[in-house]
Amino acid sequence: MEKFAFIVHPFTAKDFGRKFSIANHWSDGFIEGLIKYIPPFKVSHITGIESPFSRAEGWLIGCPLTSRQMVEMPEDYVIRKIIKAGKVAEKLGAKVVGLGSFTSVVGDAGITIAKNLNIAVTTGNSYTVATALEGTREAAKIMGHNLAKANVLVLGATGSIGAACAQILAREVRYLTLAARNEGKLEKLAEQILRSTGLAVRVTANTKSALKAADIIIAVTSAVDSIIEPEDLKPGAIVCDVARPRNVSRRVAEVRNDILVIEGGVVEVPGQVDFGINFGFPPGMAYACMAETMTLALEQRYENFTLGRTLTVKQVETISHLAKKHGFKLSGFRSFERAITPAEIAAIKANAAASNTSQRREII
Repeated sequence: MEKFAFIVHPFTAKDFGRKFSIANHWSDGFIEGLIKYIPPFKVSHITGIESPFSRAEGWLIGCPLTSRQMVEMPEDYVIRKIIKAGKVAEKLGAKVVGLGSFTSVVGDAGITIAKNLNIAVTTGNSYTVATALEGTREAAKIMGHNLAKANVLVLGATGSIGAACAQILAREVRYLTLAARNEGKLEKLAEQILRSTGLAVRVTANTKSALKAADIIIAVTSAVDSIIEPEDLKPGAIVCDVARPRNVSRRVAEVRNDILVIEGGVVEVPGQVDFGINFGFPPGMAYACMAETMTLALEQRYENFTLGRTLTVKQVETISHLAKKHGFKLSGFRSFERAITPAEIAAIKANAAASNTSQRREII
């Protein structure tokens, strides 16, 4: 039996109530003030993962800091706490540990954490990229977009996931825009893409303007709060929201019935997996970053697989191949924590066509 662990943390103070119901009656400030003193702990035992080639079990390890605390508290303090969570994984017998959500973002994206642990570490970002792109391609096909000719935007392009998505998409599309706050890093990425693919991409720090022109958006910023609002998007746009906490405002689902928002990186796990806790997914489903950790365990590749700010296309292709070998697969489409049906997508497509027709009449 192969063994792994995955480190999780509450996105917000309210999420802490999922594990400790008494916290539902406490203020956010009180919860955040309290949990920063709580040491990492085992959240649950994961069982039932079985591929045609191997079996695995694992543990979810809680690192009690919210997303906001991960970003705003002193970096050394946050990293030390993540390392302590990794030590819990070591004691449980895990041979590889995955870094979930902001534990994979802070500091040097896992490098320091790996140096301080005696087990392998991965952020899971390689398989996140693979599944996000797979979902985006499929959604484009269903919504009637020709990906090669569409205006594609990567929001948060200078992060590790965003940069990898941009480099792979540059091989497939003609019109690619990269957006992020740091224009210097954007220019450097654009030059790299031009050298490797021959595609001249557009770069911008003006997120709102880029959103209004995009047919397909991959959102992968590390923003703590949502940054894509209903008025930012044109009819028929597809948004693959890879970020956690999400980049797309829930208002988009409430007031725009002509926009398709899908969650990036949600996959089915092979076997009869029991996560030992309800983290908001239907049975048998997990984030792709979790699945990367499971795949490495099933494959007995106990090595530091995805670390740091730079992902290679080779890493993405390798983990995608291994995950498919062991039976992981994209779970269909989910939007705002629920499955979205083909009928709902057809309705969104029809609403987008009607909105575009109405806009053309107004122009005439």
